[in-house]
Amino acid sequence: MATIISGTGSYIPSIVKTNQSFIDNTFYDEHGEIINTPNEEIVAKFKDITGIEERRYVEDNLNTSDMATKAAALAIENAGIDPETIDQIIVAHNFGEVVAGSIQTDTIPSIASRVKHKLGIHNPNCVAYDVLFGCPGWIQGVIQADSFIKSGLAKRCLVIGAETLSRVVDAHDRDSMIFSDGAGACIVENSSDSNSGILAASVQSHCIDEAYFLYLGKSNDPAAAEDTKYIKMKGRKVYEYAIKNVPLAMKECIEKAGVAILDVKQFFLHQANEKMDAGFIKALFKLYGIREVPSNIMPMSIHELGNSSVATIPTLYDMVKRGKYKDHELQKGDVIVFASVGAGMNINAICYRV
Repeated sequence: MATIISGTGSYIPSIVKTNQSFIDNTFYDEHGEIINTPNEEIVAKFKDITGIEERRYVEDNLNTSDMATKAAALAIENAGIDPETIDQIIVAHNFGEVVAGSIQTDTIPSIASRVKHKLGIHNPNCVAYDVLFGCPGWIQGVIQADSFIKSGLAKRCLVIGAETLSRVVDAHDRDSMIFSDGAGACIVENSSDSNSGILAASVQSHCIDEAYFLYLGKSNDPAAAEDTKYIKMKGRKVYEYAIKNVPLAMKECIEKAGVAILDVKQFFLHQANEKMDAGFIKALFKLYGIREVPSNIMPMSIHELGNSSVATIPTLYDMVKRGKYKDHELQKGDVIVFASVGAGMNINAICYRV
């Protein structure tokens, strides 16, 4: 028996925010001092570092649970299953339901409960719950689904990553330009096909010095209200932490799977920073004594979609599966790696045979 991903789906919001959309913003540093660098230079440097040219923001009439439901419906259709046969609905997010024009997070009921309600699933044995694990939340949901399936406590799970980061960003913080919205989903289930499925996983949490590298804090604008909190990131510390630890976690996962590094066809990495992801791959291959990284092994959506947290990997995987990235088409039997890093600080990876 094996645990496979039998269907995928995604929802990409329709509102496109280019880097030029931030030209008129007033940016302050973390000390509340106005940044005198021209915004044209700030935006150009941002693009050079992250690779982001555009990002997507959700429409005002939609919330996190709406996007999650749309992605889920497509995954269910793609898998060709009856939604009443789903044993668990696992939704990864970080901020719950944030209504347009508000910054207040709402997690009662859970996003998973809302998705089950919107899908119209009546089966009471379909258990719906959320996962809060930073950006690696979707991968963690898949790992949990795999554990339940292999233990015999579930046969089929719906795992979703959805986030509306555009509603919790500080317009006066340069780092806010990285964030975006979206949702990705998959059906994870047991299969008799022993030639496919999850081969291994690796998970770590570093919560001493690293615990508050991402957090909620007041606006950089010194005149802003003290009690209104926005997503904040210690970018340099996140980068240094990630570039050191993510390659180690990926190597551990690949070795657990008993797979040769050169047999990995594609790496689906959290879309947070193009240069950082390239650094992960370079450092990983260096751990194997390989200095020339194979070409065309890392599909990227960050250039047009930005960083939608838990949604980056499932949306990217769905888009590749649906042929939207012709240079990264997957074939039956291909070995791939999912890997992510985010608030906590948490890291995880899955080695999977398509």
